[in-house]
Amino acid sequence: MTEPNHIDQVFFFDIDNCLYPPDLGLTALTKSRIHAFALSAGLGPETVVDTCNTYLSDYGLTVRGLMKYHGVDPTEFNEKVDGSLPLEEVIKPDAELRKILERVNIRRWAFTNAGIAHARRVLQCLGIDDLFEGITYCDYTEPNFPCKPERAAYERAMKEAGVTDHRLCYFVDDSSKNIQAAVALGWTAVEVSQTPSTELHIQRIHELPSVLPHLFN
Repeated sequence: MTEPNHIDQVFFFDIDNCLYPPDLGLTALTKSRIHAFALSAGLGPETVVDTCNTYLSDYGLTVRGLMKYHGVDPTEFNEKVDGSLPLEEVIKPDAELRKILERVNIRRWAFTNAGIAHARRVLQCLGIDDLFEGITYCDYTEPNFPCKPERAAYERAMKEAGVTDHRLCYFVDDSSKNIQAAVALGWTAVEVSQTPSTELHIQRIHELPSVLPHLFN
């Protein structure tokens, strides 16, 4: 069997709470906006938190549950939640991360459950938007759009990145469910978490070269 060259391989990078640390406070800001939107969609104040958590767990994204059971417009949700986050005030350029990404010796591709506008904003804030060949994102205008950890989302990422062999795919994400789904497909996946539950893991994105040294110059 011919060994794959570096042009064949793709490193897929999650964005939120992966390329920047979760302690920046954006998770809390996002949740408060999601809950406010859910309340406006008719959820009761006594159940809104638990219901949103259930939708997130069951469907990968809270908005998927809100679409299914409450008929919300996902584009409006995206505008009022991610679109209203003060990213430029919270996320600052990360020179160390940029240097690490520049050392990656295979193709780099962003893979997010967010919309394209949010994804681009985060990458721009970090000062690394020019380092990715492309972005696989959730298209909120598409009916029944796929998202991680659904298999269809990973297959879409592979198709958009132009890779057909699962063994040529590398992945880093902060969600253990997303990591487990990738591993089940045959990807090599690294969890970024302070409390990891998967075999291959790091606590911060800057440690990535320590677990996959052969992918870095």
